[in-house]
Amino acid sequence: MTTYTTAWKSPSNIALVKYWGKRPDGIQIPSNASISFTLNNCATNTTLTFTEQDNLEIEVSLEGKDEPEFIPKIEQFLKRVSHIFPFVIKGRYSIDTSNSFPHSSGIASSASGMSALALCICDIAKEKGLLSEEVFLQTASELARLGSGSASRSVYGPMGVWGEHSDFEGSSDNYAVEYSEIHKVFTDYCDTILLVHKGQKTVSSTVGHDLINGHPFAEARFVQAKENMTELRKILQSGNLDAFIALVESEALTLHSLMMSSNPYFILMKSETLKVIEAIWAKRKKDGVKWCFTLDAGANVHFLYPQADKEAAIQFIERELKQYCENGAFIHDEVGMGAERI
Repeated sequence: MTTYTTAWKSPSNIALVKYWGKRPDGIQIPSNASISFTLNNCATNTTLTFTEQDNLEIEVSLEGKDEPEFIPKIEQFLKRVSHIFPFVIKGRYSIDTSNSFPHSSGIASSASGMSALALCICDIAKEKGLLSEEVFLQTASELARLGSGSASRSVYGPMGVWGEHSDFEGSSDNYAVEYSEIHKVFTDYCDTILLVHKGQKTVSSTVGHDLINGHPFAEARFVQAKENMTELRKILQSGNLDAFIALVESEALTLHSLMMSSNPYFILMKSETLKVIEAIWAKRKKDGVKWCFTLDAGANVHFLYPQADKEAAIQFIERELKQYCENGAFIHDEVGMGAERI
């Protein structure tokens, strides 16, 4: 029996045009294309030790603590990717993982976690002679997608596009592609994640995606997302921050409006989420700053601003926004360059 050990660090990402809804004609196929900033500091470190054997055996630890409740999801993931690499369902897995941010609080821990695991598996496949370097990242993205849709984008930096779209060359529903045709203002854009709520979400993203089926506004949303992808591509190339602000904030609020109008309906924002948004709007109106927000599927606010404004933005966080965070907690982050071996 052969044993392999590998380790990867994979970042979270924050979608600017949101993916919400899966097509019924496949596994983890998006109803619309999406595009995200790859983060730098919010990441998952995963060490995988894999030993070949006749049966499947999995043990997982998070931050050094055994987490058996993760095993069913990982087992499902391995079965989904076994048509690509059959060896994955015959082995003993020892997975040691840790996050630099709170788990399951709307900072896409599934994106960074599943992409890190997918990259580890691809490393083993490469060592076994089953995968070439030329398609390594694409294959890792495809595997990651089968665990968590947004995980497909975490493989790349500074941005990732997932979902077929005529304006993005090489884009696919099966895997994400790197996107780097961006104005210099976006290459080191800042994202401070304001941790309004660090606990478990009341409704998981998986459940939320399912509720888009039969949603009265679903088809209009998919058309809107397609148009916003086209528009955002132009914005990213031109560096037009006013247009960026308008589109990104609209996308964030559209995502949460879909949750609030689904059946059954639900709300992931907290009262403090709205207070943060209102404070950002008031600051922008008063001082003309080019700062904005976006939201993932959770209560936390991603506060976006150019690197050139970092000092002033940090002062604003300390003076006005920090009070709305749970125990005053926030994470300074910025656009990163994707996953890396560790």
